[in-house]
Amino acid sequence: MGKFVVRETGTGIKFDLKAGNGEVIATSEVYSTEASCMNGIESVKKNAPVAAVEDQTVDGYATEKNPKFEVYQDKAGEYRFRLTATNGQVIATGEGYKAKASCLNGVESVKKNAPDAEVEKQ
Repeated sequence: MGKFVVRETGTGIKFDLKAGNGEVIATSEVYSTEASCMNGIESVKKNAPVAAVEDQTVDGYATEKNPKFEVYQDKAGEYRFRLTATNGQVIATGEGYKAKASCLNGVESVKKNAPDAEVEKQ
């Protein structure tokens, strides 16, 4: 089972969503307050399971409504995803993957792990 790990950074507070094996599958922006970070976690829990996948790596891709996972390639050619809430704000991002299939597995892992994940503060 996954868990959200909340930790302080030099500039604020952020969370990582970790899978049952301890791997980080998604991370947040840096929030200024713990309360806003907790709101971000609740937003991921609510939006991830129902979010469509918008594959921006194919020509003429269909634009999905928010909430959605946007799958794209970065400047280094790696595949990444970002989860946007109903208001269009990015609430979680994934790491870079060499293979698109691995990136899509990351999306599925967030969908599966986020809804019931416990929150742990470090």
